[in-house]
Amino acid sequence: MKPFALCFGLFLMLFNISTSAQDNHSAKSSQDDSSAVQATVQDYIEAYYTGDVSRMKQTLHPLYLKHLIHGTIPMRKKTASQMLSDVRAHGSADHSEHLEQISVLDVSGNIASAKLITQGWVDYITLSKSDEGWKILSVVQQIYN
Repeated sequence: MKPFALCFGLFLMLFNISTSAQDNHSAKSSQDDSSAVQATVQDYIEAYYTGDVSRMKQTLHPLYLKHLIHGTIPMRKKTASQMLSDVRAHGSADHSEHLEQISVLDVSGNIASAKLITQGWVDYITLSKSDEGWKILSVVQQIYN
């Protein structure tokens, strides 16, 4: 009976060590993903402000869709190609005038959500992770008046 108890005790100890190592790896991975999501949203807003179409394109998922909510104006939507056209037409702006706050709300596996607050609007952003990194899949934007 003692050999069984000894073996069982060793098994539990090794299982606990393995689980702790996985938890530590998972926490680091989650922290890395959160930083990558933050960087993607930062690139997105800076590309918008500076009119950098190439940088904006790097942040957008091919199926990107943005919904704009603005007072009593009917809800509008934009696709990735429409967003890139807007950035191209917008041109460059003085980024120092623009303040933004980015919060990563959640990261779960290959999806994440973030909130972007600017002086003129708030965006709720959904991102997905692929081999190419984190990409913005959808945005719901409330424009202030």
